Amino acid sequence: MVPSPRTRRPRRAIGRVAGSLLVAVGVAAAALAIAPDAAAASKTRTTPSGSATVTATPADTRAMWVWDTSSPAATVDLAVSAGIDQLFVAVPPNLTTSSQLSAIKTLADRAKAAGIRVDALGGDPGWVDNPSWVVTYWLKPARNSGLFTGIHVDVEPYSTPAWTTDQPAVVSKYLTLLDKLKANAGTSPIEADIPFWFNTVPATASGGASSSLDREIMKRTAGVTVMSYRNTATGPDGTLDIATAALTAGVALGKPVRLGQETTYLGDTAVDRKQTFYGWTRTDMETQLAQVNAGAAGYSSYAGLAIHSAAGYAAMTP
Repeated sequence: MVPSPRTRRPRRAIGRVAGSLLVAVGVAAAALAIAPDAAAASKTRTTPSGSATVTATPADTRAMWVWDTSSPAATVDLAVSAGIDQLFVAVPPNLTTSSQLSAIKTLADRAKAAGIRVDALGGDPGWVDNPSWVVTYWLKPARNSGLFTGIHVDVEPYSTPAWTTDQPAVVSKYLTLLDKLKANAGTSPIEADIPFWFNTVPATASGGASSSLDREIMKRTAGVTVMSYRNTATGPDGTLDIATAALTAGVALGKPVRLGQETTYLGDTAVDRKQTFYGWTRTDMETQLAQVNAGAAGYSSYAGLAIHSAAGYAAMTP
């Protein structure tokens, strides 16, 4: 199956986000007005710089993808203003010797000081063809840095050329990659991003039984984040509609399922526009996100929202 509509997220930074992140922190007070309801909150966070605080409720936990790590302080301040509990921070290969180590360490340290969990984010479709390289040059250096609580992978195997010519082989390779990551992750939990339609992709369970790719991924991970990218919460083809299969599978398997929401520019077609909150205000987006929370709360698997990405969110107006 070829992804339709498109679920692929940009791997590069959306422009250079340092400036937009700094602007976003400058309007943190406005962002606080649309953060999760403080009246029902159970915890409060303060940025390391003391510039902003926000409360978050267990029913409205949030994660955020961070692809550009060049502005650690602004990124963490933005996360605090948005009520983020967990950051997926992009990590290059050979992190412990990378020129990016200093900025990533600063980001991780500041986030943890603000009470935000930090996971190492990585992934590329080519990973399915060389899992040993991934373990040696990406996973182990990331773990050895001591900066991360967990491992978060975004591999998107459907982007490999072989997906259209030999999908079963790619599926098998992808699951083998997850097995190897889990075997080498020690106590670090592994989470994975999946598109909402992976329930339609056949996979083979242990013992040879027929299964689906979303379920086999959940069996191998501590949880998943679904790229349920729609800017309407309810109705046919809304976020809740396309996320139902994953939420249901999560209930059956006892695995947490987080629902991803897009804020970056994807294109100008109707299909592109319906997948993102790009061009919306944060206030208008929050109206839809509140409906997602309310609708998904009925599933015991629901683990909150994930915002893609820090760059896109920073560019939004209150």
